[in-house]
Amino acid sequence: MSVPQPDSDEVVEQCENCAVKTPHNVSIKLITESNKEENTAFSREPYRITECSQCGAKTRQRMNDA
Repeated sequence: MSVPQPDSDEVVEQCENCAVKTPHNVSIKLITESNKEENTAFSREPYRITECSQCGAKTRQRMNDA
């Protein structure tokens, strides 16, 4: 299987779905973790979002797991 070359905004990573290293679009997104109306501004956490350019599988990983 031929692996496509990454664009400048892509990172080559192991894809759990494809089971090979493929180009991924990677971004950081702030996600609100609280469902409560009050203090939602304090419940946002950064997540690393990846999307495989080959199969479209998406993953998200919380960056501040303590």
